[in-house]
Amino acid sequence: MMNRKMIPCLLVCLLCFPWLLLATASAETASSFLLTAAKPVDGKTIVTMSGKNLEDLYGYEARFTFDPDHLELVEAKSNLNGFSVSPIIKKNEIIIAHTKIGNVTGESGDIIIGTLTFKTKNYGTSTVKWESMKVVDRNLSNQTFSLGESISVSKGFLDLDGHWAKADIELLASKNIIKGIDEDLFAPEAKVTRAQFTALIARALDLKVTRNQNPFTDVTPGSWYENEVNSAYSAGIIQGKTETSFAPEENISREEMAVLMVRASDYASESASRDDIDTGSVMTFADSEAISEWAKAEVQIAVRLGIMNGRAEMRFVPLDQATRAEAATVMKRLLTSLRLL
Repeated sequence: MMNRKMIPCLLVCLLCFPWLLLATASAETASSFLLTAAKPVDGKTIVTMSGKNLEDLYGYEARFTFDPDHLELVEAKSNLNGFSVSPIIKKNEIIIAHTKIGNVTGESGDIIIGTLTFKTKNYGTSTVKWESMKVVDRNLSNQTFSLGESISVSKGFLDLDGHWAKADIELLASKNIIKGIDEDLFAPEAKVTRAQFTALIARALDLKVTRNQNPFTDVTPGSWYENEVNSAYSAGIIQGKTETSFAPEENISREEMAVLMVRASDYASESASRDDIDTGSVMTFADSEAISEWAKAEVQIAVRLGIMNGRAEMRFVPLDQATRAEAATVMKRLLTSLRLL
C-alpha cells in the first residue's frame, strides 16, 4: 500500500504544478465535466460536480470562481474515498483538492465527483463557474482540463412567481435597496408606510446619516427609521404632515409618493426637474381632478419622467395607498433615469 507520507506529496503536486499536462484522450472517450445546481433549500444551494468517461481518477484539484457578495461556501464534500484539503478561498476563487489513499485504483466511468454547498447571502442571481479541473491517476500522472462550466444560483421571494413587478423587486433586493417582510416573502400587494418609503429613498440614494434633528415629535428617538427620516429631511426630500408631525406609520398615498420621487430626482441630479418639463399642460388621467393641488405639478413631472404611470382605465388614483410592488418599481425607474442602476 502507498505510504501515508506520500499524501502531502500528492497534494503538493495537485496544488503547485498546474503546468504538467498529459495528452488528451481520443474524442470518442474524452473525459468531460458538468456542473449542476439543485433548487435552494433553507437559503442554501448544493452544486454538484460530475464527470463522464473518467479513467482512473485517483485525485483532483478543482478551481471555481463565484461572487462572494452573493454567495458563501459553507461546505465542500468529495464522493471519492480518501483525504480532502480544506477549501482555499481567495477573494472570488475557490480551490478544492482530494486524493485517494494507498495503492488503489482510481474511479472510472460516469461518476458524481463531489458537491459544494453555498449559502445565498443576497437576493438575485449570481454565477458559480468551474474554471479548471486537474485530474491525477494512481501513478501520479496528471492532466488539466480548462472548463469554463457555469451555473446560476438564485435567491428569490416565494410570493413573486408571475407577479408583474418581480424583476424590479429582485433587482433592488439584490442590491440591498429593498427588503422582504422576512427571508422568504416580499408581500408585493401590502401597503407601504411613510417611514418605509423614506427608508427606501435613503438606501437607494445612499443618503448619509446626519446629526441634524428633524422637527417631528412622532419620530421616536432610537426608532428603526430615525436616521433615514433625519437624512431625507436634511436633504429636503421629505416634509411632515404638519410642522411637527411626520406620521411615520401612516400608509403613503400615490400622490405623496410622486412628490417624494420628484424631490429625490431633483436632489440626486442637483437640478429641478420641473425646469425642463411643461407642467402647464393638461394631464390625460380621467381622475386628474382628484389630484390635490399641492401634488399636481409633481405628479405631472413624475409621469413625464417615466417614473410613475396610472393604473387601469387611465386613472392615476392619487389618494389610493401605494403597494410595496409599486414602491419598488418607481424606485427602480428613478434610479434608472438617474443612471444609478
